[in-house]
Amino acid sequence: MFKFKFKAENLKNWFWFLLDLFIAVSIIITFLGVKAINRYENSLPVTRTINVAGEGKVTVIPDIAMFSFSVVSEGNDPNKITVDNNQKINSALDFIKGKGIEAKDIKTTSYSLSPKYEYDKVTRTTFISGYTLTQTVQIKIRDFSKIGDIMGALPGMGINQIGALSFDVDNQDNYLNQARQIAFDKAFAKAKSMASQNHVRIERVVTFSESQNNYPIYFKNAMESSLGMGGATSSAAPQIEPGSQEVTVNVYVTYEIE
Repeated sequence: MFKFKFKAENLKNWFWFLLDLFIAVSIIITFLGVKAINRYENSLPVTRTINVAGEGKVTVIPDIAMFSFSVVSEGNDPNKITVDNNQKINSALDFIKGKGIEAKDIKTTSYSLSPKYEYDKVTRTTFISGYTLTQTVQIKIRDFSKIGDIMGALPGMGINQIGALSFDVDNQDNYLNQARQIAFDKAFAKAKSMASQNHVRIERVVTFSESQNNYPIYFKNAMESSLGMGGATSSAAPQIEPGSQEVTVNVYVTYEIE
């Protein structure tokens, strides 16, 4: 009698243990099955979609002006033209720094000493008739009110070549991001309006892309001159008008609808 009761209790315990195990396994299988179904559904190509486009525009005013200037020196003695060239460049740099232009915005881009060759028809030999030294410096000006004074004063300091003045923006990505945000906001508003008019609902973004026009780089030939080897004693300060440009970003978005 005791043995039978012991076995019956064991069987009962085993029954409840197996039942609990079955329920736990069923829950796990169901959970994994739901996740697998969701993954499968998400992997299927979306068939109910709408495609919209949006355009964002931002007007940009440049905040950096850039130009380069050079001193070209010629002569028979390379040491003499080097001293002369360096004196003129250093004088110009001292003047520019005195106008508040920081060292980080001043860059020497070229320093070249080249011999000048000539051909003697009588002796049929090539010889060096002199040397040419060219030194070029590029500067950035962040205060546009200083552009005219700086460019106008350089010829009188022996600067005999001044390159084109160009304008740029210090943080171009900032304006692109603004235009992009406007474009996506317009695209979403258009998609919501279309969905509402057709009694459907926007579910999620399926794909998106963009294209850019008029990347904000500015070029304006405010002054471009070669003032001659003898230089100039004075030059009237030019009027500088940097203008503005419109940055445009177009976006294309595909939404799933239900």
